[in-house]
Amino acid sequence: MTQPAVKPANPNFSSGPCAKRPGYDVSKLDLSTQGRSHRSKIGKTALELACTKTAEMLNLPEGYRVGIVPASDTGAMEMIMWSALGPRQVDLFAWESFGREWLTDTTEQLDIDVKCHTADYGLLPDFTQLNPKNDVIFTYNGTTSGVKVKNLDWISDDQEGIVICDATSAVFAMDMDWKKLDVITFSWQKVLGGEGAHGVLILSPKAVERLESYTPQWPMPKIFRLTSNGKLIEGIFKGATINTPSMLCVADYLDALGWVESIGGQAEAIKRSKASLEVIKTFVAENDWISFLAEDSETLSNTSVCLKLDLDDSQIKALIALLAKENVGLDLGAYKNAPSGLRIWCGVTVQTEDIVALMPWIKWAYSQV
Repeated sequence: MTQPAVKPANPNFSSGPCAKRPGYDVSKLDLSTQGRSHRSKIGKTALELACTKTAEMLNLPEGYRVGIVPASDTGAMEMIMWSALGPRQVDLFAWESFGREWLTDTTEQLDIDVKCHTADYGLLPDFTQLNPKNDVIFTYNGTTSGVKVKNLDWISDDQEGIVICDATSAVFAMDMDWKKLDVITFSWQKVLGGEGAHGVLILSPKAVERLESYTPQWPMPKIFRLTSNGKLIEGIFKGATINTPSMLCVADYLDALGWVESIGGQAEAIKRSKASLEVIKTFVAENDWISFLAEDSETLSNTSVCLKLDLDDSQIKALIALLAKENVGLDLGAYKNAPSGLRIWCGVTVQTEDIVALMPWIKWAYSQV
């Protein structure tokens, strides 16, 4: 097969940290906070703006709080699990690597009453098993499996427990029914192409009530503490972070939010991500040697697109290396614990025309190996 003539303008298809927005230039960031304390007026103003702007652009319900926390999405998830779980049995739904991490945390570290609902890569667990009296933990989109939930209809409007959603590769790229969720976590490094190390924690009034009415039986490290004297530490959600944040990362995040707003907001971001998935769907339909890891087309992730090929592991590694050598597709390998294959990030910062340009290169590399 003849080598394609057109290369993607941006070959970065990593699922995290993800590609920067088109036209990104670090020198164009608002660097007025550099060298200043995050507790200074200018520092707190920037941090609070990141919180309020996030809530505004996601159109969160009244009373939902947005806070910036350490250690990316993982930190946000572990903070809420250590702080809020224990009073009720937990229904935990896991079908990929990170969901299984939350399963390990709850059963082996916290040792609480957990009812596990799992599924293999490519599938979803049986959500009808959810008990409305229980707390819930689930991943909205399986970053390592390419499988997302179809909707949130399986969560009762009268769910008594709190609903905790790891949404790191879904926020800003998928329609989400916020009122069904009490805790939402994500990280800047995914859909918005921000820098790593910081997480975002969103709490509903119901989640705040849990935090203020329940004291865990285990010791709580300072970095996990969300309450003081039985009350929510409101400062976390107004720009007073638990530990020192990178103000450069905050400036980078505000730049990303501004860009999304400039293209039409969350609705346009979702539209662009879905358009990239459609390109890959067409390619898969035209080539019988490649298929989606997701077994149900209605559960196909439009951000982390995971693919299987009729090649052995060594051939897949050779294909990935060839694409990297030609500088047309970088970091395309499947997650280390997932089935061998390709994983193409299609978040909003990845241009659909770059996905279009990538497809012939994948076909060429397949023909070479």
